[in-house]
Amino acid sequence: MKKVIIVFMFLVGTVSFAQNKNARTSIEVDGVCLMCKTRIEKACFKTKGVKSAVWNVKTHELALIYDERKTDVETIKASVLAVGHDTKDLKATDEAYNSVHPCCKYRDEAVLDDHSNDD
Repeated sequence: MKKVIIVFMFLVGTVSFAQNKNARTSIEVDGVCLMCKTRIEKACFKTKGVKSAVWNVKTHELALIYDERKTDVETIKASVLAVGHDTKDLKATDEAYNSVHPCCKYRDEAVLDDHSNDD
């Protein structure tokens, strides 16, 4: 019986160590301005386990540090989609997209052109 308990504890310990406390990744998120940056980063921080979220306005790269024991990339992406921002592989619902400020309508060519002049 002791051997079974020891083996079980070893397996549980191995599985818990397999998850990274400070996993790092980056994802592409659409947006055009500093209001988008604030909205995207705030959505990430509301996701339990996210330690750092920095979105770059020019490159659209969202750099993340998160605890894999508490969340995963798909959950973080869902939080970003919920506030109206598309990722490279997923599109926010029209309802969520329509909730963003008019100057943040990154799917609108006129808005994109307007923001490209800010360089």
